[in-house]
Amino acid sequence: MTVLPRGSTVRRDAGLYGYERALRRHGHDLVAGADEAGRGACAGPLVAGAAILPAGKGGIVPGLADSKLLTARARDRAYDQVVRRALAWSVVVVDADECDRLGMHVANIEALRRAVARLDVRPSYVLTDGFPVDGLPAPGLAMWKGDRVAACVAAASVLAKVTRDRIMEGMHADWPAYRFDVHKGYITGLHTSLLTEHGPSPVHRMRFVNVRRAAGLEPLPPDAAEPPRGQPGGPLESQSPDGPSGDPTTEESR
Repeated sequence: MTVLPRGSTVRRDAGLYGYERALRRHGHDLVAGADEAGRGACAGPLVAGAAILPAGKGGIVPGLADSKLLTARARDRAYDQVVRRALAWSVVVVDADECDRLGMHVANIEALRRAVARLDVRPSYVLTDGFPVDGLPAPGLAMWKGDRVAACVAAASVLAKVTRDRIMEGMHADWPAYRFDVHKGYITGLHTSLLTEHGPSPVHRMRFVNVRRAAGLEPLPPDAAEPPRGQPGGPLESQSPDGPSGDPTTEESR
């Protein structure tokens, strides 16, 4: 299902919780949101989060917004609130090797599917950011900029972003020459210069054109390569690792 239930209306000024309220009016009391972080990075894991927020005041998360619009400190505060308030939440981590094996689009869909499947509470409806996801346990809707218009998707975005940033800070301890603590694996000027200087690390994604170039490898066929952000077909996620401001194979859930 790729549309809201018949008769559902969401006013433009309904706010971040408007979609959940509209769906609850049609009997969908358990609305899950799912989102990912790290799709546009050329190093480190892809992380997907999912969350179901309760109805009423208990489900209002102070400071909640799209994770890319929050400072690192504000994201940490929102993360703690989501974990405390959510009826169910989960985080799934897909390491760089699996991203290379699957390709980023397939890895992205698979990560979102796994995150929803790992929720301890089965949702009655699922909102996802950007991409429709098949194989979910409930009907759902793919939303353009869902992390900015639906609270449960914003909550999932915060879970994924904070988890991934913490993983990348841990990877900085193992590979300090790449400064993963600063750019979090995204394709910034600093990352590009360090990648050129040192070549790829074991956590770089070898499908990416810029990583293969730094390794002195031939480009993959166009249908197998991951172009850098900003080139045709390249990832669209923000390059800024911190917005305005672990173990890469583990999964966490509640």
